[in-house]
Amino acid sequence: MGGRTSENQKLQSAWGSTRSPQKFLLVTPNPEIILAAQENEGFKKVLNSAALATADGIGILWAAHFLNLPRRNFVTLLTSLLAIIFQPSQIRDILPERITGTDLFPKILERAAARRKKVFLLGAAPGVAEQLKEKFESRIQGLEIVGTFSGSPDLAEEKIIRERINTSGAEVLFVAFGAPQQELWLARNLPLLNTVKFSAGIGGAFDFHAGKVSRAPKIFRGLGLEWLWRLLRQPKRIGRIHNATLKFIQLIWRQR
Repeated sequence: MGGRTSENQKLQSAWGSTRSPQKFLLVTPNPEIILAAQENEGFKKVLNSAALATADGIGILWAAHFLNLPRRNFVTLLTSLLAIIFQPSQIRDILPERITGTDLFPKILERAAARRKKVFLLGAAPGVAEQLKEKFESRIQGLEIVGTFSGSPDLAEEKIIRERINTSGAEVLFVAFGAPQQELWLARNLPLLNTVKFSAGIGGAFDFHAGKVSRAPKIFRGLGLEWLWRLLRQPKRIGRIHNATLKFIQLIWRQR
């Protein structure tokens, strides 16, 4: 994961000739994804082999900051955690900003339209991808979404899904199966997709842009407290929130 300039350069490289054999994979790890990768070696390999990884979570920015401190003890751990809220610029010295799949999705669609690249949307509940096709094609001039399919990461469906994508001639593929299923699906199938050159697993971005799920208010996102907003809205997420906060902090502490 790098700064804004290097990320833009890498994204730019993904829009070369469709004759290039390169398959560009974008991943957007957050603390929960990093934890899952510790217990799934295949998932970890996919994340590490991706062409570009962006920090989808304030915890990733904090971890990069803390692990690069000259002194990593309990005092610096506590002060760095407090800085997330009270001095957020301090933890942005290594990774300058969080870049979520939800935010990247429409920006990449705009670039695809500008470069006349065909897009395929895979995942989410039935009807969601079709809704997004109608929404974004009406908003982004020149955008061509040549295929949509809810599908699933089930191995039995892979051949059917590949045939749909290959028939469409899509060069850009977004997969919204949720992590780690979407990344593992791409690792298995991307080499068999004839025309796809750019791919990304973007989790719940389809649901956000379709209005199925609401994002936290900007003040919560700016303070890195999106997890708190989700907990307030959905108390049943307490287990996932625990993993993304306390358990992740423990992991980084052990890595110091």
